[in-house]
Amino acid sequence: MVAAATGFGLIPILTGYFGLTFDEAVAASLVYGTLISFSWNLFGDPYAPGWITPALPFVLAFVVYGEIDTPTERFRAMAALSFDLAAILFLFGVTGLGAWIMRHMPRALKGGIIMGAAIAAFLSVMNLEQSDNNFVLQPVATTVAVVVCLVMTFSLPFKRLIVRYRFVAILASLGLLPGFIAGGLVGPFAGEVDYNIEWGILWPPLDSLWQKASPFAIGFPDVALYLECLPLAFIAYIILFGDMITGDEVIREAQKARPDEAIDVNPTRLHYSVGLRNLVMGFIAPFFPTQGALWTGVHVIIVQRWRQGRQEMDSLFDGISAYYIYSLPFVYMFLPLVTGLKPLMGIALILTLVLTAFACAYVALAMVKNHIEEGVVLLTGTALAVFEPWQGLLVGLFASLLLLGYEKPESETESSEPETPTQP
Repeated sequence: MVAAATGFGLIPILTGYFGLTFDEAVAASLVYGTLISFSWNLFGDPYAPGWITPALPFVLAFVVYGEIDTPTERFRAMAALSFDLAAILFLFGVTGLGAWIMRHMPRALKGGIIMGAAIAAFLSVMNLEQSDNNFVLQPVATTVAVVVCLVMTFSLPFKRLIVRYRFVAILASLGLLPGFIAGGLVGPFAGEVDYNIEWGILWPPLDSLWQKASPFAIGFPDVALYLECLPLAFIAYIILFGDMITGDEVIREAQKARPDEAIDVNPTRLHYSVGLRNLVMGFIAPFFPTQGALWTGVHVIIVQRWRQGRQEMDSLFDGISAYYIYSLPFVYMFLPLVTGLKPLMGIALILTLVLTAFACAYVALAMVKNHIEEGVVLLTGTALAVFEPWQGLLVGLFASLLLLGYEKPESETESSEPETPTQP
């Protein structure tokens, strides 16, 4: 339900700016969700995959609020972005540049990239001047959902209750769902949620979606559009790179508690996985950047439970698949659930952003070893959140070199065991 509702968060954008009907927008969400599931099913990536979420505001500013003013041209721009990113990922995967960069990037710069995602997500959530911000439209329901999820995911007192009481442990194992349900129950009493449930089966109109969105039907982008989209694709890769680092560090930190299941973390394979998914999406119904590497909030929840032992989660891939595969394709076809989730789309998106921000912040701080590195992490993260991503990256690179000097690449053992505070 949470995975589907978050994916449905794009429906108002697809219907308002891309000329799709509600049913066609649901069909598009089904396409994106299905392609995301290929990450672990076909490639064996040990991450909870998701959007390149921090890139979404940049993409909307360029495609929706810029000078591209027709649905057809907007879909062509989305296709160009998808193909550009796929080309970048394949190039870096084939040459091994992605893995090389991850080994040689300064530790503080890695932490700064992750901190930048945290700050950008918090700024997006707390932008109360934006009229469609969910904290403005549904403040009580959204706050209840966020508080419940933060407590159940990160609270140390709550973790102690999990050990003592079986019921609390079962509740905690449900991940985002309790907070999501709490917001959905409180919303009607606060006058913020109005359910209008319809009955029946929704047959996603994939044929009409193809006619409106696929480059095979509307035409492929011209060379000029590919070139125009290339800088934004590079910016998305920088953000995606931060997601890769975050996913790796979360797994490496938890791996010490689960020696019974060795997790294969392979950056090059991840480049191929994300690149192929973007390529396929670009041919069918492109909406950039829905094919990324990591859904950070869900990834943290799954790994936190996985690290508790085989009795709680037999395999990391069991937890990953449970968040996605149950909804394909049934959630997208069961009309009562689709219409029931409709007023909760904004809450699901806010939950994703807040948990992403919190998780990114503690991961970034856990990666560094002294106060100077902490300062560089904060400086880099702030620059990435305030300036253009490439400008923020340059700030972080120069700050790392000027304040910390050249740092030799750490060995695999050293880099997998950063000095970390006690985790909840």
